[in-house]
Amino acid sequence: MTGPVVGDDGLARCPWGDAPQDYRSYHDTEWGRAVRGDSAIFERLCLEAYQAGLSWLTILRRREAFRAAYADFDIEVVAAFDNSDIERLASDPALIRHRGKVEAVVGNARLLSQWRAEEGEGVLDALVWSCATPNPVPRSLADVPAQTTESLRLAQLLRRRGWRFIGPTSAYAAMQAMGVVDDHLEGCHVRGGATRPPGESSGRR
Repeated sequence: MTGPVVGDDGLARCPWGDAPQDYRSYHDTEWGRAVRGDSAIFERLCLEAYQAGLSWLTILRRREAFRAAYADFDIEVVAAFDNSDIERLASDPALIRHRGKVEAVVGNARLLSQWRAEEGEGVLDALVWSCATPNPVPRSLADVPAQTTESLRLAQLLRRRGWRFIGPTSAYAAMQAMGVVDDHLEGCHVRGGATRPPGESSGRR
């Protein structure tokens, strides 16, 4: 079955979001809901970079460890990390031990800090949300793409400005997670206006 499934609580959900409980909580309270602000978006992009080659559940279950390690993804704090911090994080068993990903997070924080100094607060928010567009309502998982022209555009915009560990597939996953697109399936109890910013269409057709 690739359409919505009804859980033991009687609520219909996207199939991936019914179980285990980690996924159910994430699906019901966060995935697809609008995320705004540079730091919050920075966190989501960092987690997507870490997820590459791994299951999202692996990242989700380490999320609090990531937040502790990266100072709640405070951009200026992470931008100030030095080589000793990178070594420490790359060997931290509570995280994903991958030096390249640590270096990318710190490098992206430094880049974003520079953008904010030059262009002001909200620069990353504006860049990401410039790629928002209403999308057809998916009826099954088969209707949900792995990437789109908008995610390709987002990845290109970021990479042209020096961002690391981003591609059209990871960009689309981030867009889904942040509510830039609403890919909750038709019939899912979460789908609707709550997943979009106030005053913005849900993209229903």
